[in-house]
Amino acid sequence: MFCSNNGIRQSPSSSANIINLASLLLLVIIFLSGHVVFCDDTTPIPADAGGVNGWFNTNVKLAADRKGGLDPTLAAAEESPQVIKVRKDGSGDFSKICDAINSIPSGNTKRVIIWIGAGEYVEKIKIEAAKPFITFYGSPNAMPTISYSGTAYQYGTVDSASLIVDSDYFMAANIIIKNSAPRPDGVRKGAQAVALRISGTKAAFYKVRMIGFQDTLCDDKGYHFYKDCYIEGTVDFIFGRAKSLYVNTQLHVLGDTGMTMITAQARDTATEDCGYSFVHGQITGVGTGAYLGRAWMPSPRVIFAYTTMSSVVNPAGWDINFKPEREKTVYFAEYKCSGPGANPSGRVKYTKQLSEAEVQPFISLGYIQGSKWVLPPPTL
Repeated sequence: MFCSNNGIRQSPSSSANIINLASLLLLVIIFLSGHVVFCDDTTPIPADAGGVNGWFNTNVKLAADRKGGLDPTLAAAEESPQVIKVRKDGSGDFSKICDAINSIPSGNTKRVIIWIGAGEYVEKIKIEAAKPFITFYGSPNAMPTISYSGTAYQYGTVDSASLIVDSDYFMAANIIIKNSAPRPDGVRKGAQAVALRISGTKAAFYKVRMIGFQDTLCDDKGYHFYKDCYIEGTVDFIFGRAKSLYVNTQLHVLGDTGMTMITAQARDTATEDCGYSFVHGQITGVGTGAYLGRAWMPSPRVIFAYTTMSSVVNPAGWDINFKPEREKTVYFAEYKCSGPGANPSGRVKYTKQLSEAEVQPFISLGYIQGSKWVLPPPTL
């Protein structure tokens, strides 16, 4: 027994009940005031592929529900988004995507959703660094296509992209991004042709299809998040030094004619904080000799977890690019992958089969500090 400040004697259990009730009331007040941060950097993506959407919906809430948790500039930008319509038939605000981008002022501080109507837009598009917070949105049942035929011979490899994004906080949903240049034949010089180069940080892609051959996606630098996407190509069709998390993304290999490599991650040293993590993806395609990645640079870091691999994957899995010394510096790893292309018995000796503890840093939003910036796609 003890005495309260007013001299009334209370039992310990009575006092505990009061404290618990007060704590509950405080949580309710916080919840109703809209200051609860739902996004979680630590909860791992579940092992069951059927739980991925539930994981995403639980951990990635709308900006309005996450006050205090988002980057301050992003939270402010999301308060009053603007929608610009692009329609090929002239019924929108603009008929060309480039014109819509040009209408956005440099130093933009608000989310601008460019709603792109159905059809193919043959444009070479670049979003400058001074224009952050831009979203490309297409209707799920009528996905527009951004297409151009630039090549490395014309522009240099990274500038050959049909879409170049240098700005931060970019988002794309339900868009097809294509480089329509012909497949490299080993004869034409500079035939590499990028579909998308993403060089701004904190960018998210939802149900985006990236179409090309060699160097399809230049995942250049910054934090990036991909979900439910499709990427196809032949050689190094995902390359760069970004730190990116790919969730439920299909990688489609166009093989049977020469060397095929999925990734060419460009980490220079073991201390550089970048790398690609693929979780619950599917590797499909044509041929049988595709490598998961090659050591284009000395210390690439690429992880495949819970990935279904078809027989298109070479049994060896990985390649050191004819540089034996890189066996000691690469970080090529797999965790609980499945399918005929995932058999660990044939893998090269320098690959890693991760333990449950070792894979944890690579299978949550924390890998890309996602709680501060990853948002769900808009619905229009």
